[in-house]
Amino acid sequence: MPASVATKLEKVRVFGVNLEVLRIPAPDASNLSPIVFLHEGLGSVAMWRDFPQQLCLATGRAGLVYSRRGYGHSDSVPDVRGAGRLEPDYMHHEAWKVLPELLRIEGITRPVLLGHSDGGTIALLHASRFDVEACIVMAPHLFVEDISISAITQARVAYEQGDLRQRLSRYHADVDNAFWQWNDIWLSSEFRSFNIEADCKQITCPLLAIQGHDDPYGTMAQMDALGGVECVSSSQIGTLPASSLRKVLLKLEQCGHSPHKDQRGAVIDSVKNWLSAQ
Repeated sequence: MPASVATKLEKVRVFGVNLEVLRIPAPDASNLSPIVFLHEGLGSVAMWRDFPQQLCLATGRAGLVYSRRGYGHSDSVPDVRGAGRLEPDYMHHEAWKVLPELLRIEGITRPVLLGHSDGGTIALLHASRFDVEACIVMAPHLFVEDISISAITQARVAYEQGDLRQRLSRYHADVDNAFWQWNDIWLSSEFRSFNIEADCKQITCPLLAIQGHDDPYGTMAQMDALGGVECVSSSQIGTLPASSLRKVLLKLEQCGHSPHKDQRGAVIDSVKNWLSAQ
């Protein structure tokens, strides 16, 4: 297998909005379903760094990575703190409207979804209504916890008074657009009732959930809310029969909100072995 793969960054127009898209070809011209990467609340194509390429190499699959509107180099949201402010169902809209249209344009059917944080929530919502081969989620939000609100409040302070704005500006063409659309809606009173537990009960595809023990944005209660997941170790994923790996949870030690950064090797190996078993 080659050490790297060529990638191509383009813009794709979805419902009149230009979205930044990175296409990763399959390393061996494989016919396996591609992995579609769905970023976190402050993420973008660039913020994944080389994780998508490395995972595609490991699994022998093609990949599609995109920045949602207002993130990375995708079009901004006009008046993001006013008339363009996100609604509490913004992740439903992304999962049930935008993502299906992007997949249609790209000619992708039954993808493997891999989402982180907000992207994990979007992956779960999409899998609850659409046919996907598998769903992999890292630190998703099924409901709003006090710990999440506390961490997001601290992020606002860091953005206004610290160096967070400067650090994020490396990844977003309009950094204020990226930050405030996420921060404003999460800290709004109307978002406190956000809950997708009922939607998750409709998911029938294989599901791998990954959660760090030291996540400041969410607790293991999020994983409990998925229901019916069997807790396994990274080593077990490579040895257990497929029948035992249909819906599983991987809890990672020394891992915060970003398992693909904090425990990259364990995540790549686990995803590779888990997909091979499906």
